[in-house]
Amino acid sequence: MNLLAAGNASAADDASPWDGDVRSAVRVIAGSSATPERAPIRAGIELRLKNGWHTYWRYPGDAGVPPRFDFAGSQNVKSIEVLWPAPLRIPEQGLVTIGYTGDVILPLAIVPQNSGEPIKLRLKVDYAVCETLCVPAEGKAELTLSGGLSSHDAALTAAEARLPHKAAVGEGSTLAIKSVRREAAGSRARVLVDVAAPPAAAVALFAEGPTPEWALPVPVAVDGAPKGLQRFAFDLDGAPPGATYDGAAIALTAVAGDAAIEVVTRLD
Repeated sequence: MNLLAAGNASAADDASPWDGDVRSAVRVIAGSSATPERAPIRAGIELRLKNGWHTYWRYPGDAGVPPRFDFAGSQNVKSIEVLWPAPLRIPEQGLVTIGYTGDVILPLAIVPQNSGEPIKLRLKVDYAVCETLCVPAEGKAELTLSGGLSSHDAALTAAEARLPHKAAVGEGSTLAIKSVRREAAGSRARVLVDVAAPPAAAVALFAEGPTPEWALPVPVAVDGAPKGLQRFAFDLDGAPPGATYDGAAIALTAVAGDAAIEVVTRLD
């Protein structure tokens, strides 16, 4: 077999079949870096959503459920990390949810148990899709990653470019979280976050607690920011029983156009 034929044969096996219905479908795609000699290995979970429908981010916001991934039965896998591109702020029946519309790829970083051997990836994903109403959905996929060319490199690279950059408070030029502070607001406490972004940029801010059991409110834009900054606020509400806000590690994700950053900071 010549090189071109070999490349075409590999590219033909670079994605699992779609699994779903007219509302949504799921498949697994491979990247050309998916070779047993390199780790982590690139792949992705692709979700295809019907126009007008959406699904949820790892933290859904005021309502909804995040996708749940089960890789049981995968072979030659030491670890798999699901990566999350910057999400959208989605109004939903008077609430604010966080998620994706259209087609979205969640990149995967896979470390093999034994380098030099193929990886057989098995996935079962449970998720919700919503239009006016939300319905549960399920998808299954299998794909062997054994190296070779892939026709999905550009799509994977674009999804990876949408991953929020890790930063500290005050870091960043185009987009930065400049300050985070807690203040009393009547009988409740709230957190104020000042964000620097390009002029006239539409900024969205999301807040997550230290564990999935936390359910912090979606931050809202408020007045009072210093010149050149945008201010957001959210009430300190949604901690699970027995948890304390003092010293809690809060993840803040800011999104402005194609730029996104993630800052983890502890509340004083």
